[in-house]
Parts: sequence; structure tokens; C-alpha cells
Amino acid sequence: MIVLLNKPYDVLCQFSGGEGRRTLADFVPVKGVYPAGRLDRDSEGLLVLTDDGKLQARIADPRFKLEKVYLAQVEGVVGEEALGRLRTGVELNEGPTQPAGARAVGEPDWLWPRTPPIRVRKSVPDGWIELTLREGRNRQVRRMCAAVGLPCLRLIRWRVGEWTLAGLAPGEWREA
Repeated sequence: MIVLLNKPYDVLCQFSGGEGRRTLADFVPVKGVYPAGRLDRDSEGLLVLTDDGKLQARIADPRFKLEKVYLAQVEGVVGEEALGRLRTGVELNEGPTQPAGARAVGEPDWLWPRTPPIRVRKSVPDGWIELTLREGRNRQVRRMCAAVGLPCLRLIRWRVGEWTLAGLAPGEWREA
């Protein structure tokens, strides 16, 4: 079984032990499925859950190079220099990242409001980047954006392999 969830902001990517915070159990009543990969509490978007251990490993393990597409709202003007650095890989504390697909995009027309809203500074512009990764380090997209001078304000995973968020509002799920 495969379950696709649009994980809302401020939800822990686990079924138990939230200690007062919302968890996946607050949204997915299906028993026996587990997340294939993670999304941080402050990230939103597509989370794939499955009861198939081999599929879970194929999705989560970077050795299989399954594409994951993210939309990042960043602070600053998205320029070609920053995008070029993302495309060739950037240096993080534990070593260089693999090259990423990176392009500037407009704010998605399907985007839902975030609760709470992101911080807005009228004197600092913001923009959107679409990033395609084939690895999954801890907080990687946020750290890559920061490394090129574009701090991440909002992060949404749009696609994992062939599955997308299309048609799922925050907190909604469906079987794939």
C-alpha cells in the first residue's frame, strides 16, 4: 500500500511521541504504513508512506537516486550565479552536494496560505526556486539555499519519483 500525504507545516514526521505536537497520526488513519523519507517539522508537502519495506528503502535511500522536487521560497533575488552554484553542487559541512536541478520559478498558483505565515520584510525581496535532488541529507535544501546566500523562508516538496502533490490540500491524503 502507498499513501500520499500533503504534510502541513508544524507536523512531526512520525506517528507517535509528539508530546503535544501534531503527528502523522492526526492525519492518516491507515495502520501499518510508515514514512519513506522525512520532511522536517517546518517543511510542507508530499510525504510518501508505505507498508512495503523494500519500496520504503528505494524511496529513502540516496543510492537509488530517486528524484525529489522541492519549491523553496527564499529571501533575496534569485540570480544565475546562485542557480549555477546549486546546479554544480555546493559545499556543506560534511562535504559537497551532488549537482541539483535548479531554476527560478514564480510563486505557484496552487499555493495554499501557510499558518503561521512566513516572516516578511518589506525591505528585502524574495523569490522561488525549484530544486531537483537525488540525495537526501538532513535539511539539505535549506542548507544549500543558505550556502548560496538565499535563506529559505518556506519549503514545499512537490514530487517524489512519479508521485506529486497534485490535488492534495494540506492534511489530505490518498492511496496511490
